[in-house]
Amino acid sequence: MLYSEKELNKRLKSGCALYCFYASEEALVRSAAGKALAWLSREDPEITVLDGPAPSVEEIVLAAGTISFFGGKRLVSLPLLRAASYSDKDLQELCETLADTENAVFVITCVMEEKFGRLSPGKREQKFIAACEKLGYCVQIQKPGRAELQALAREWAKDCGAEFAPGAESALLDRCGEDQFLLQNEIAKLSALADYGTITPQMVGQLGTVTLDADTFDMVQLVVAGRIGEAQKRLKILLELQNDPILITGALIGNYLDMYRVLQGKRSRRSLADVAKDFGYGGKWSYRLGKTEKAAVRFRRHQLEQCLSILQKLDLDLKSSKLDANLLMQKALCELALAGRQP
Repeated sequence: MLYSEKELNKRLKSGCALYCFYASEEALVRSAAGKALAWLSREDPEITVLDGPAPSVEEIVLAAGTISFFGGKRLVSLPLLRAASYSDKDLQELCETLADTENAVFVITCVMEEKFGRLSPGKREQKFIAACEKLGYCVQIQKPGRAELQALAREWAKDCGAEFAPGAESALLDRCGEDQFLLQNEIAKLSALADYGTITPQMVGQLGTVTLDADTFDMVQLVVAGRIGEAQKRLKILLELQNDPILITGALIGNYLDMYRVLQGKRSRRSLADVAKDFGYGGKWSYRLGKTEKAAVRFRRHQLEQCLSILQKLDLDLKSSKLDANLLMQKALCELALAGRQP
């Protein structure tokens, strides 16, 4: 079952005894569990929290069996519980305990592995989910898409007393990715920079988190477009922020490998989904590979192979040469631009 705020409100009002939220990211389950706990603790603010990943059955029995000081059911929170951390015997006892307890309401969150953009629970996790579905409201919370994240970003900015100028929230997503904790932190900083007014794309570039993956991706796009001067400026910023030249080079290699894989997949009549599956791209790979495809079509195979050779030599030079790393990297960027222009 998938999460629905309307259904959650319905279950809360009906007196459900168990709420279990599972997803691939902590931010997703924390938000939903927070809403449930806030509603459930209105009349009885006492919450017993048993931190994961695997509180003992004895601890759960003790917490759930205690009568609330306020006379109602005990509210027990089990954050970030990992069913896979229990033995088969202990997991069975845990499920039986949740079913037999009459004096408590449980709010449980679980973070599970994701493969190829889809949640992939293990056998014990599947067993735990099945048990919770029989006992109460047990739901999967899906990752929001890009449009939904932009809407959330606008809401978070509004909560801070600020707003985004057109395109600014999109620029922030490009830099920060889809980590909701990181996005919220960056929006708080940007709101302060904007004096709780309008956050512009320029502010995002000025203060927004400089991530190696995002900035090297931008740098590659600039090189491909022939804007080598701007690419050199981006490199200078990364080096001034004390990023390791070898790590920057590794990220550049990763971006060119992305283009090579996408180009070869296209020529083999394989979709981006096939490329993502073949090479293990996780998360929201469609956005990343979609932008990569637009750059890859400018190349021929031998050009990308030459670019990878240039970066391989740069990696070796950085690890063995006494020459200045900045000069070596500037030279490599110029060579990459020339390689991309060859017929």
